[in-house]
Amino acid sequence: MGTRRKPSPPSRTRLAFVSAAVAGGGVLASATVTTTAAHAEPAPSLAEVKAQVEQLNEQAEASIEQYNGLQERQRKLQADAGLIQDRVARGQEQISQLRTRLGALAAEQYRTGGVGPTVRLMFTADPDTYLAGASLDRLAAGSQADALRELQAQQRKLDQQRAEATEVLAQLEGGNAKLAAEKQGIQTRLAQANALLGRLSAADRARVNAQSDDGRSSRSDARASYTGPATGRAADVLRFAYAQLGKPYRWGATGPDSYDCSGLTGAAWRAGGVSLPRVSQDQWNAGQHVAKADLQAGDLVFFYNDLHHVGIYIGDGKMIHAPRTGKNVEITAIDYMPYVGAVRP
Repeated sequence: MGTRRKPSPPSRTRLAFVSAAVAGGGVLASATVTTTAAHAEPAPSLAEVKAQVEQLNEQAEASIEQYNGLQERQRKLQADAGLIQDRVARGQEQISQLRTRLGALAAEQYRTGGVGPTVRLMFTADPDTYLAGASLDRLAAGSQADALRELQAQQRKLDQQRAEATEVLAQLEGGNAKLAAEKQGIQTRLAQANALLGRLSAADRARVNAQSDDGRSSRSDARASYTGPATGRAADVLRFAYAQLGKPYRWGATGPDSYDCSGLTGAAWRAGGVSLPRVSQDQWNAGQHVAKADLQAGDLVFFYNDLHHVGIYIGDGKMIHAPRTGKNVEITAIDYMPYVGAVRP
């Protein structure tokens, strides 16, 4: 009787394959996370599932910040285009009014055009009045011509601006497909993460969701409040941030009932009287960069090389942040994600 072979442990190759499939944007096949009749591969360990879920959520959040940025850019360009179109309309109205005036002048000149100025001067009863009027006519005509040239130049400029705005809007309209694809990618990754979690027991799901990447528990106690030494704007920011603890993460949300990461930081600093850009990558350029050793409560702390995650430093190596889908605004250590730097708005 031959020796029975022991089942092989969960393979790093299998996990790497899953990660590669996710990075490539493909949908995970069920065979990568479940056993099949043909291959009785053991189910992934809790650590493997946790790693896959974290990777999927990290990729989803990066896409979320990109999606938010594209939407923000579109809104701004649409608003700019509206202003340009309004200016164009006003310029055209001015030109229309000027053309009416010039048309009246041309009609008057046509009515008197049959008699030369010398003859009209000979027959006028008041030569001084005629000469004064003729001078004024020349000045008026010159002034109107100058105004027409100016308005025509303005019209060309505004038409060019409108054409540029229309072109950008057309690009954005064409980019709706890209936005839709980005959204679908986000939803697919989140669905994959939920599917992985759905295969766990309730207790294991709670373990995955309650732990940060370094294995330490995070806190989302909505009853906590800021009692630290910060003053002024930073204190306002922190009081607001603490008041959001326990509220759910929702991608694209800026409050007041739910937030994504940059939605929370933007709302908190708005409570402190400072308007931040919408997405984390732009918030990186919204203040003074500070060294990790010089962090102060209220500073923005950024993570990952592409800066797709941001939180609010609260002191003692901790932050408040909106972590990911399925979790709530929480307090956790800043070293549980790849730390990049900090900004003081």
